[in-house]
Amino acid sequence: MTTALSLNNITCTFISREDAAARYTAVRETTLTIADGEFVSVVGPTGCGKSTLLNVAAGLLLPSSGECTVFGEPLEGINSRAGYLFQSESLMPWRTALDNVIAGLQFRGMPKEQAVPKGGEWLSRVGLAGFGDRYPHQLSGGQRKRVALAQCLILDPKIILMDEPFSALDVQTRQLMENELLELWAADRKSVLFITHDLEEAIALSDRVVVLSAGPETHPIGDFPIDLPRPRDVSEVRLTPRFLELHEKIWHAMKEEVLKGYRQQLKA
Repeated sequence: MTTALSLNNITCTFISREDAAARYTAVRETTLTIADGEFVSVVGPTGCGKSTLLNVAAGLLLPSSGECTVFGEPLEGINSRAGYLFQSESLMPWRTALDNVIAGLQFRGMPKEQAVPKGGEWLSRVGLAGFGDRYPHQLSGGQRKRVALAQCLILDPKIILMDEPFSALDVQTRQLMENELLELWAADRKSVLFITHDLEEAIALSDRVVVLSAGPETHPIGDFPIDLPRPRDVSEVRLTPRFLELHEKIWHAMKEEVLKGYRQQLKA
């Protein structure tokens, strides 16, 4: 299969602003690949460097060593073939839902009269037909996430980078958003790199789950294919025997790293 995104032997070391001699290596010699159309989740202890790897893939962070390639070409600068869905709120409060969705198209030079119909179409696809004139403060948390998802997908990225996008939502809304994400993904089969601290979420969504060690100097300690049949309902698939088997297997691999990360936090 064609490789869409490849992080090759990535190391990210940060220098302290107060002391140039003080260095912190968040990620060391990490290799991670995502095939074209593959949904890959990365899990690991809090603070282990998951978001650091995502920022390298987005071109927002230049690694200290190693290389990132996109469809076989070295990444230079911002990854223009990727869309990024952030954990935190990223909508512009002075723009309506529709205007937020089409912002990227306008920034790329598309006239508003051409962008508006596309924006309306995407609002419909994420279940927000008729909400185009609402401002972010008039929308629920789940509705704002739908707007952000439409804002990302309207640009037709080949790769979608997602940094714990549903972590702030309640359980019911979160599962609805996860199912909507899977439906949208199944329609176009983009390559997805999904960061989460929730192992159940990772298994329910993914083709493959990669487990990272506790930091510093995080690195992959496990790579697990997820052979659950598609299409999936994330609430129902969690009750199947195979899901429970996969959860037990992956949790066994990451449990000690989670405890190690917890002990490090207590010392900080």
